[in-house]
Amino acid sequence: EVQLQASGGGLVQAGGSLRLSCAVYGLTFGDYAVGWFRQAPGKEREGVSCITSRDGRAYYADSVKGRFTISRDNAKNTAYLQMNSLKPEDTAVYYCATEGYYCSGYGGHWGQGTLVTVSS
Repeated sequence: EVQLQASGGGLVQAGGSLRLSCAVYGLTFGDYAVGWFRQAPGKEREGVSCITSRDGRAYYADSVKGRFTISRDNAKNTAYLQMNSLKPEDTAVYYCATEGYYCSGYGGHWGQGTLVTVSS
């Protein structure tokens, strides 16, 4: 059974930092790209970042590039999203998802999400 558990969200002031984690169970983690998505209140879900399965190449939405860093530890079956210089507009529920071997922008298996709130 495949399961993804996102964690690490919380309340932070603008300019602060958080690190999100995504633990993956039930599949060969190293065969899958992992993406982070977010959905803000009243807005559609958007892709934030993705990291490929083999070489760890990273992709970022323009809105977070230079502030967020995605990484993965295949030995721990875990992906991370380091978020720095947070802005109020980053407030959202953040979800992690598998994306096949390469980053496509379309999630396969999804986690439950973790809430990030950035105060001004």
